[in-house]
Amino acid sequence: MKKNIVLFVLFVLPIVAYLFFASGVNSFTKLPVITPKIADFGNWKSLDGKKVSLDKKITVLGFSGSDILSSRGNYFNLNEKIYKRYHGFEDLQFVVICPLGTEKEAQKLVDALKPFTDVSGWNFVFASPEEIQAFYNQLQLKGKLDDKLGTSNVFIVDKERNLRGRKGSDKDKKDEYKEGYDTFHPSELSNEMLDDFKIILYEYRAALKKNHNATKQL
Repeated sequence: MKKNIVLFVLFVLPIVAYLFFASGVNSFTKLPVITPKIADFGNWKSLDGKKVSLDKKITVLGFSGSDILSSRGNYFNLNEKIYKRYHGFEDLQFVVICPLGTEKEAQKLVDALKPFTDVSGWNFVFASPEEIQAFYNQLQLKGKLDDKLGTSNVFIVDKERNLRGRKGSDKDKKDEYKEGYDTFHPSELSNEMLDDFKIILYEYRAALKKNHNATKQL
């Protein structure tokens, strides 16, 4: 009897555990689409005068609002928890949409980040209040911009311009609906956003491997 138990522990139990965890990983290898095929940016310029596009880039998208510096702590959180870990990937960009007239404040924020990180992956683009609101509306999200056209949430947009997140499930309370990630809370960035971000990267790594076109970008 003891011999059978030992054999079970040594040989059968590891196989069962592997199958359990393998099925769990497979169920989380696709992050749901919240809003498909969102519009690209207009002819908006960044701080360096270049046009930024959502096409063919994984984008972490934010909306600063007109009072950028008052929420600079949120950007430091995002910088520490997500940006510094992944900004070296060529297929990834961080984009913050700001109202026209806030260029100096955005530059001050970039300058404040420089001592801590390579800021080349941060993109601040500028548009009119009407353009910002119209762009946000077409995202079809439950959350709204505040009266300064900002939000502490950031969003994940894939290379095909699909906004990704969690659709939620009535059966599993942990699998809650999530369309954005609150930069005010470092723990949310370290947990929910990091988990979902890894899934997006895994999707593209798997696709590249399948197409025998793997690159070091991802």
